[in-house]
Amino acid sequence: MGKLKLENKSVLITGADSGIGKAVALLFAKEGADVAIVYHSSKEDAEQVKAEIEELGRKSVIMQGNVSDAGFCKEAAEKTIAEFGGIDILINNAGVQFPADSIEDLAEENIRKTFDSNIIGMILLTKAVFPHLKEGSAIINTTSAAAYQGHPELLDYSATKGAIVSFTRSLALQAKPKGIRVNAVAPGPVATPLTEATFGDTKEDPGKPPFERNASPEEVAYSFLFLACRDSAQMSGQVLHPNGGLIVSG
Repeated sequence: MGKLKLENKSVLITGADSGIGKAVALLFAKEGADVAIVYHSSKEDAEQVKAEIEELGRKSVIMQGNVSDAGFCKEAAEKTIAEFGGIDILINNAGVQFPADSIEDLAEENIRKTFDSNIIGMILLTKAVFPHLKEGSAIINTTSAAAYQGHPELLDYSATKGAIVSFTRSLALQAKPKGIRVNAVAPGPVATPLTEATFGDTKEDPGKPPFERNASPEEVAYSFLFLACRDSAQMSGQVLHPNGGLIVSG
């Protein structure tokens, strides 16, 4: 009773300066983990999360960079190992989205940014971290209900989230001999700075869940905790769906 679920574990998480990533980082720290954070632009927000983790008595390091840069991914892995002595858990959470009402309005630049951030960067960082993982380690990827339902304004984003599901299942097969579990979390609508910046706080979401409200990042974070600890020892290649009651397949 009272044992921390992630005591003395080391975690590398992307996109943890706000939203779901921040909630996961703080929850993991409360459960005993040291947390390395990769962020893209908001140093002030990342510094705040780092301070909150350290207030919980855990170590934290923040790193600014672009996960679609293979060199940066290697540096992030090496710095995490230098600070914490290893990596036990990788959380691939970074992502962007650029809504468009019509496929004709999709800007090529934004399509490429979306794929670079959401799936190419995920693969590159996982490639850099994977050799340092060991039996009992876990990789958790953030996908979305949009991978299963689609989204009329997020065509390229939904496509990347579907790719993340396939990547998760395939990597789980490859990682099995090493005793590394690979899973994903597919939230439905969540009240995060990204979704507010994209759609505002008043627009009706076409995928509004049966619970009639967006989830909070803190509610979603517990799915990541379950997949990171021994509670999910028999799960790999799976996707959890904290989506407010949306019925999806897979």
